[in-house]
Amino acid sequence: MSERERFLGRVRRAVAAGNRAGAAASPGLRGGVGYQGAGPDPVARFAAELTAAGGLGQVVADDAAAVAAVVDLVRQARARMLLLAGGPVVDRLDLAGPLRALGVEVRRAVELAEDERRRTFFAADAGVSGVDYLVAETGTVVLRTAPEQPRAVSLLPPLHVAVADRGQLLPDLFDLFARVGPPSCLTVITGPSKTGDIELRLVTGVHGPGEVHVIIC
Repeated sequence: MSERERFLGRVRRAVAAGNRAGAAASPGLRGGVGYQGAGPDPVARFAAELTAAGGLGQVVADDAAAVAAVVDLVRQARARMLLLAGGPVVDRLDLAGPLRALGVEVRRAVELAEDERRRTFFAADAGVSGVDYLVAETGTVVLRTAPEQPRAVSLLPPLHVAVADRGQLLPDLFDLFARVGPPSCLTVITGPSKTGDIELRLVTGVHGPGEVHVIIC
């Protein structure tokens, strides 16, 4: 028997064992069932949960401070090309000028021609997006896919920076799904990209951003 056949045999046995009724372990309780809320300070809870998931959050006083924070993160990353999404908060901050002043090539996602989208998406060193919601309970960024905000901005570049307003923060996942209903395409991001498939070891940034930063005005 070849090594390949032995490997496939182990996979088949594991799948068969896992598919037996009652074979899956119970996930247990997460401090209770149902609505969890976010405690007395949702902003602090969001920042703590995001940090625990491997991301970083900043709370800033105003739009000028938000722009400065984005510029500083992009400078530290030494990004050469940046994907810029659209949306109310991103457009209000008018980030393109300050970022180009760093010498960064800023490409607005909504302006990319069809034949250059793939190349640009994979070449970008950083992506800056808005958010639709933040979930304090889990430190999660929620993005609806739209022409001005394609999934590639948050999923492909090594650095993802999301900018948000305090009013976009929700306490709990139950609050989120009560608002969005059954979405056609919703990206739910909790920290940097991770995989446990390589020798059962948790590895960050293998197939997506290795850094996720959220700036809350």
